[in-house]
Amino acid sequence: MKSLLNRRPSPALVIAMTALFVSLGGVSYGVATGSIDTREIKDRTIRGTDLRKGAITAREIRRRSLDGTDIRVNRVGGNAVKEEVLESGKIGKVPSAASADNAIAAASAALLGGKTAAELDTRWALINEGGVIVQQTGGFSITDCYTTNQNCYINAGEDVRNNGIHAQIAIQNVPDIADPTELSGETGAAPCGATFVACAPPNTEDNNVLVVAPRQSDGTETAAGARFRFYVFVTGSQSP
Repeated sequence: MKSLLNRRPSPALVIAMTALFVSLGGVSYGVATGSIDTREIKDRTIRGTDLRKGAITAREIRRRSLDGTDIRVNRVGGNAVKEEVLESGKIGKVPSAASADNAIAAASAALLGGKTAAELDTRWALINEGGVIVQQTGGFSITDCYTTNQNCYINAGEDVRNNGIHAQIAIQNVPDIADPTELSGETGAAPCGATFVACAPPNTEDNNVLVVAPRQSDGTETAAGARFRFYVFVTGSQSP
């Protein structure tokens, strides 16, 4: 028995005992103080169920440390977003809104026959008693007006065979009108390039030219002193 007590412990035993005491001391310290830091927690071992509700607040989260991948889909509602914290330039279009835009665009295209609003625009010109354009939205010019016959041939600056064409008498009830019957006249209009219309004057058999035939209410041609002003309209600024 005496010989056993007098024996010195081996170096291996000393190291083992030291490690044991250190490890025990570390655990005892953590338990005694009630403090556990990241050294005692294995990575990815803490789950949501291990945390008390409301235990983690904004103070525990480093600023700008969370991104979209850290938040479950559909977990953030409108009540969770502070007023005026979202900038419009950083918010994409809501999927349902994008779908609505596509539906509206498709419906508009169907209603307009595949044409744009500009392609359905209406241009007009006002021609006076002498066959001169006095006002217009642009693109019109006179080819032959009351020179070869009693009709007015107007170049619209584009193919008018598939556009809407209309002519309308312009009211001119001023005291110096020589013939009051001017207010009871009528007009007819057609594209010169159409197969059902024959335009006789030179340079009028053209797809860009339309003819307006001012007439008295009884259908007779208007004499020089009985002509009236008229508007001509072309609807559709582009041919198909």
